Order: sequence, then structure tokens, then C-alpha cells
Amino acid sequence: MSPLLDISPPLSDLIGAWPGDVRYRRVVGSTLESGSGYALSSIVTTLHVGAHADAPSHYLAGGASIDRRPLDLYYGPCQVVAVELPRGARIRPEDLRDEIRAPRVLFRTGSFPDPHRFGEDFNSLSPGLVDFLASLGVVLVGIDTPSVDPFDDRKLLSHHALARHDMANLEGLVLDGV
Repeated sequence: MSPLLDISPPLSDLIGAWPGDVRYRRVVGSTLESGSGYALSSIVTTLHVGAHADAPSHYLAGGASIDRRPLDLYYGPCQVVAVELPRGARIRPEDLRDEIRAPRVLFRTGSFPDPHRFGEDFNSLSPGLVDFLASLGVVLVGIDTPSVDPFDDRKLLSHHALARHDMANLEGLVLDGV
């Protein structure tokens, strides 16, 4: 069995959030240092902080919530595919240099290198790429950016392509060195 790799950015007050979304904040209730005998804290944040899975209910009326998604979609053999595109470009099938060999494909674009600074010109997926991957039996697609769609895409075309194929997705991954 291959080793498990943590592909999520560390969460802290420094991590960026989608403009207008709830930023990460940790609230300390008690500490060992203050003599409490135990440490207590809570966090308040968007569900889309750092690396995350989008539930279909996030972008599709009547879509399944994350607790209704099968866990096996998110766990198993995967392939990391590096792409080099102009900033803000969508990845298309013709941009792929590697043969797709796994049921889960993670895209390393390098277009969102600092999770502490939210940039709007990250790469994303094209709906055609999602359709192509589905035709190969891919069940999950992930990307190292905050969204599978461009920042300014209010129609969420790639999210809806994922829904058409009941394909899972991961966003905000850290794939450097993977």
C-alpha cells in the first residue's frame, strides 16, 4: 500500500479565504498554562478553508450533502498531473501530457502558491476536461487552487459538469513535492 500523504495546508489565522467568506479564527477557552487543568478551544471558519471537498449541495439545488457522499470516492489510488498554463486559464483535455491511469486525478497547477494570500487569477478545470475524465472512469478530481471554476464564473460550469457525472472533487490542495 502506498503511504498516505497530507495534501492540506496548515490552518491558522493567516490562511486566506474566498473574498466575503468567513475567515479562520481560533477562540481559546482555557489553557493548561493558565492553570485550568485542560485546554479548550473552538474554531470558526468557512467550510471551504484550506483543502476541502465540495458537497453537491454547495452548488446544486437538491444536491447531496457531504455526509451522503460515499467515502470510497475520496480514498484510493490517485495520480498527480502537473500542467503549465497561463494564469487564469482552464485546463482542457488537450493540455494533458500524461496518460490518465487512476480513478482519482489531482492537478498541480502552481497557480495558487501561497494559501495565505488569496489571488483571483488561479487555474481551474474546463467542463470539457471533466467530461473527458468521466469518460475514462475517473471518480474524483482535485486541484491545488480554491475552486475547480475560475474566480469570476458565477455559473460554476465545471462544478455542474462534476454533478452531471456524480464525480467528487477536492480543492485547495498542496501538491508541491507530491
